[in-house]
Amino acid sequence: MMDVLLQEMEAYAQQHQVPIINASGREVFCQVLRQVKPHRILEIGTAIGYSALLAVSEGAADAEVTTLELDAERAAVAAAYIGRSAWAGRVHLRLGDAGVLLPQLPTGFDFVFMDAAKGQYPDYWRKIQPLLSPEAVVVADNVLFRGYVRGEDKPPRRYKTIVKRLREYLALVEATPGFVTDIYENGDGLAVSRRIHEEK
Repeated sequence: MMDVLLQEMEAYAQQHQVPIINASGREVFCQVLRQVKPHRILEIGTAIGYSALLAVSEGAADAEVTTLELDAERAAVAAAYIGRSAWAGRVHLRLGDAGVLLPQLPTGFDFVFMDAAKGQYPDYWRKIQPLLSPEAVVVADNVLFRGYVRGEDKPPRRYKTIVKRLREYLALVEATPGFVTDIYENGDGLAVSRRIHEEK
């Protein structure tokens, strides 16, 4: 049933031009979830609920997802899809600006997926720090943004700020003590930042 629902969501996303994690990025996303088996998942950017359902299905047996969405129309579509899934009771959708909602959330998230406004990634990174569990993993989508972030080509003017902020995000995660970050070129680029503990 889950596969049928996900296929329906993929078709909806394509038809309505809603950005969801693509097949190549999804491979890495699910692989990390299977490794980590998180219990408490935070998603910034629900869209139509596609990655929230992937996350809860690939996480621990008792996994719960808190997902934040700014757009009321998309949130309504997401709520309808989530309501039809086997995990309806374990995905909690909150409508509003992530920058405002994040400081209101409880702590202890062991997996965070960032797939919202790219220009806000540095701000989101700072705001999630107090919310993370000691073994947390943070996955950010679209960090290479059409090849401009680490490529030689200059981005078109309309993308300049996004590219600048994504470069800032990558520099920030790589400079944050206690984290190690891998950049996967799958899809539009995924940054996987894992919390590490130094041996005493």
